[in-house]
Amino acid sequence: MLELIGAGLPRTGTLTQGEALEILGVTPCFHWIDVLADLDGQVPQWDGALNGSVDPAQILDGYHSTVDWPGGYFYKQLLEAHPEAKVLLSVRDPERWEPSFRETIVDMCHGESLIRLLSSARAHVDPSWARYLQFVDRMFWSEIGTFPDGHTTEALIEAFNAHNEEVKRTVPSEQLLVWEVGDGWEPLCDFLGVDVPDQPLPHANDRATFLGRVMGGAITKLESWQAEQQAAA
Repeated sequence: MLELIGAGLPRTGTLTQGEALEILGVTPCFHWIDVLADLDGQVPQWDGALNGSVDPAQILDGYHSTVDWPGGYFYKQLLEAHPEAKVLLSVRDPERWEPSFRETIVDMCHGESLIRLLSSARAHVDPSWARYLQFVDRMFWSEIGTFPDGHTTEALIEAFNAHNEEVKRTVPSEQLLVWEVGDGWEPLCDFLGVDVPDQPLPHANDRATFLGRVMGGAITKLESWQAEQQAAA
């Protein structure tokens, strides 16, 4: 049963949040990296959730918390399924958030950056990755996406702020914590009713982890494909 729903957008310290929740015992915690680790198993389910044919609460059955997207995209449905759950809205200065989001998620899907070129090359030889990119594009930039007006700087920041305000309007105040990583353990632990751990708050490098998964996976897949082509020649 979900005890905590992370409604904060990607690139707001969500990997740190996930590690912190694991330390605090609100575990297992679902994070976007779980999708990257199991494309064939996860993407069809979340794609079905976007279509309305799969209940996102069922996908997360067995998890006690979720942070980042795609879970946060469905925070309303998850809260409806788990009305007693607490909601964690992680926030960040939008002017600092936008380039962080652009250099990872936007660049993975659009433009001519190195990460985009590797991602596109992988999609040519890896049907699972191609479907994943289609899912990400729908989740963020389709008419039902988080950023339906596109990925210009202005559109991203406007939608970022609008999402945060919507969460604040939607979630009962007694169930909601608006939190920045820089706030530390105390407000998070007070919100969850647990003791502050005798260790520093983890500071996971979301960007390095994300790029490592995308670029490392692309290189591995492309090397495998090249070896198969040479063997068949």
